[in-house]
Amino acid sequence: MNVELRHLRALAAIGDHRSITAAAQSLHVTQPALSRTLDQLERRLGVRLVERTTRHVALTEPGQRLWEHSHRILTSLDTALAEAAQPQPLRLTFAWAALGEYTIPFLREWRAEHPDVRVQIRRSDDPEAALRRGEADVAVLRTEPAGADIGHVALLDEPRVAAVADDHPLAARDTLTLTDLTGECVAVCETAATTGADLWPSSARPRTVDVPGVVEWLTSIATGTTVGVTAAGSSHHNPHPGVTYLPLTDAEPITVRLAWAAPAAHPSIDEFIALARRHLAATAATAASPRTERPDH
Repeated sequence: MNVELRHLRALAAIGDHRSITAAAQSLHVTQPALSRTLDQLERRLGVRLVERTTRHVALTEPGQRLWEHSHRILTSLDTALAEAAQPQPLRLTFAWAALGEYTIPFLREWRAEHPDVRVQIRRSDDPEAALRRGEADVAVLRTEPAGADIGHVALLDEPRVAAVADDHPLAARDTLTLTDLTGECVAVCETAATTGADLWPSSARPRTVDVPGVVEWLTSIATGTTVGVTAAGSSHHNPHPGVTYLPLTDAEPITVRLAWAAPAAHPSIDEFIALARRHLAATAATAASPRTERPDH
């Protein structure tokens, strides 16, 4: 099967832009030339990859899968070529929060032990998809990834918190329960959400409304339109002047995972994961150890 890099670049661009014209412009080729490349790829594979009309361009199911693989292959190639000249950063991505309060201490420890491997951090609406497309080397996930192509390890169980407007009557409380939120409208993010109506008992579920991202989630809560439930790490990464975060005493914790595309693309991923596990284990041990009080004299 004679498939060339130009075929993969063509499909990657078409999938990104959902337009033959825009994809051709991004690749600096003519539209007829790009169409011929796509036709050639489909003939060699014997499968339709793109459904296209005069008004609409969409990837088929096989096209969607190959589009993700194409991004990963092309990114891995670009990375390998770049690493031949100089070491590449380890790309870390997350949707709402990295490791919460542990993020900065952990990254400082990484920098001290691996000064030659810079960590490049980027937020992504779908970090799992970013791994599959080769746009990230490692991701912090608060949902379990699907498929054997994503490896992952559990790092910690993180408590949930409620988010309410500063002037909401519940904001004066020290802690909340899920029952306290039953009569409220709960904002649920459409991307990488860890909270849904099924968090509540079926007989006492609140109204929910979908929001597209973290900015909209925070704004909706700050204006008093909704309340929210999220992982505790979100309160560290997303402070907001109009939002109060409060512990939820009866909600199940969220498992925080580090994930990577298998096989691992960056040579430092194993060391990164090992240090994260050691760092969090040491932090947990320190927090659990009893404090020694100085005697009064």
